[in-house]
Amino acid sequence: MDSQTSKSSQPSQSPQPPHTFQVDLRGLVDLLSHHLYSSPKVYLRELLQNAVDAITARRAEQPDAPARVRLYAHFEGGTALRVEDTGVGLTEADVHSLLATIGRSSKRTDGIADGIQEVRSEFLGQFGIGLLACFVVAERIRVVSRSARTPDAAPVEWTASDDGSYTVRTLPHEARPEPGTTVHLVARAGAGEWLAPERVLALARDFGSLLPYDVRVGEEAVTDLPAPWDRSYPSPATRRVALARHCHELFGFTPLDSIELDVPLAGIRGVAYVLPSAVSPAQRATHRVHLKGMLLTERAEQLLPDWAFFVRCVLDTDSLRPTASRESLYEDETLAAVREALGERIRSWLTGLAAGDPERLEAFLSVHSLGVKSLARHDREMLRTMLPWLPFETTDGQLSLEEFAQRHPVVHFTRTVEEYRQVAPIASAQGVGVINGGYTYDSELVEALPSVRPGTVVAELDADTVTAHLDAVDPAEELALSGFLAAARAKLDPLGCDVVLRAFHPLSVPALHLDDRAARHEQARAEAEEQADDLWAGILGSLRGSAPRARLVLNHLNPLIRRISSLGDPELIGTATESLYGQALLMAQRPLRPADTALLNRAFIGLLEWATHGEDGN
Repeated sequence: MDSQTSKSSQPSQSPQPPHTFQVDLRGLVDLLSHHLYSSPKVYLRELLQNAVDAITARRAEQPDAPARVRLYAHFEGGTALRVEDTGVGLTEADVHSLLATIGRSSKRTDGIADGIQEVRSEFLGQFGIGLLACFVVAERIRVVSRSARTPDAAPVEWTASDDGSYTVRTLPHEARPEPGTTVHLVARAGAGEWLAPERVLALARDFGSLLPYDVRVGEEAVTDLPAPWDRSYPSPATRRVALARHCHELFGFTPLDSIELDVPLAGIRGVAYVLPSAVSPAQRATHRVHLKGMLLTERAEQLLPDWAFFVRCVLDTDSLRPTASRESLYEDETLAAVREALGERIRSWLTGLAAGDPERLEAFLSVHSLGVKSLARHDREMLRTMLPWLPFETTDGQLSLEEFAQRHPVVHFTRTVEEYRQVAPIASAQGVGVINGGYTYDSELVEALPSVRPGTVVAELDADTVTAHLDAVDPAEELALSGFLAAARAKLDPLGCDVVLRAFHPLSVPALHLDDRAARHEQARAEAEEQADDLWAGILGSLRGSAPRARLVLNHLNPLIRRISSLGDPELIGTATESLYGQALLMAQRPLRPADTALLNRAFIGLLEWATHGEDGN
């Protein structure tokens, strides 16, 4: 007895039966509609995918089997939709296996897909999940199916509601005489518009225009094959016109040109359309991608290299992997390889234009030179090809790097537009050619020039280089003006600016303001130090640099400078110097600091007072 009691008090070692997860279908539908799918419209894509996969499965065993999908929108106690296909169909066992188990794929190697493992790559979706997605718009789903693989099996009916309940029953043979499946949907409250005939037709054409089977909504054809890029045309010009029309219908613009995207190894066929207007490189390009004929997404962002932001693509593929929602592409090695291959096609198109169609190339570059410059930064061969074509702003006008390098033994450039505006007029007058490298990618390309054009000398033009090209004034004359220069320097010293006397052309320029990035950084640091509290002032003070100060270069050849330098009144010299400084800043289109604005106002008022002083005395 004690022994028995002792045994019964020990934990049981017998296996416990497994438990099954309970799924709240309402919660799952809410998850699908608000988090997995971007729009309720995907329900129609899922229905088309199921139908197409069923036909593919049947044709794997019966190549001559009919391949039809029919959609009928009608009223059946509410807005309803009926989808019929001539696919492989289901037995009662298939129904229990596939429709009662969420996530079970009809493409598995057991059950419905026995014996057709070799065609798995031809399938688009998952049958169970596809039907479940229909609950986004439907309150009730009824499936009537008859198996082509088991012809003697009775038709089976599966009926489910959005509360998670379902029933399964067999039907008389006459209920479904031929193999295939019919799906009936009844719209949930507020979702009737998604099952309306015109909406169903529009969605079916959007999703299924490239499907390989006969798909119709009522009597209206959905498929439009072959794809525009696979059709034969009488001439290249006719082809361009047809593709331009297709682009306008699809994207809403008429392209500058069309680029064939044929990558057989990646199973890709399509076309890239060149945008007719410039876009920002930061703007994400979106493309339309079909997977085995079914539209996967119209917002694919990672399909092309970043530099190819000037095209929009539409293509069909059988190699890329979709995400769980099948609304975008999965980033993997295959997508990376495809991206590189498509980039190579666009690169080849550009090279072909440069070699054989310069007029079209110039028309393209007049809009999208920025995209090509972005590509040329990383592709030396492309830079070499585009040297005669890419436009740059220079002191000789708009020129290519090749033409500019032929004209000047040293290719000078500035890194900012600001610096270019400072030095361009003076450098040009001295015979020094300068390229404005301040625009996106330009300075990088100028610096890369020697790598594709051996022997080319490239040098950054800074304030010291410009000053060195200006003629020095005779020492005796400069000594005679030492009093004037001392007064001018004293006036500008608080602004961190020196005064230098030089002789240069053009004569019409009285003064030139020159500084470099180091000087501007030091100036900004000094201003911040003045406005900071003790702690930050100490920190900023420790960062004080030894950069050269900005310079106001006075033109000794200018008549106005000669008259000002002969003035004997130090106060008037100071006012005139401030005026010259402000005018030089405005010529260089420099942004004005508060101190500069105050100086301009002070100088203007001072000159007015001086000009009217004589009248007041009379």
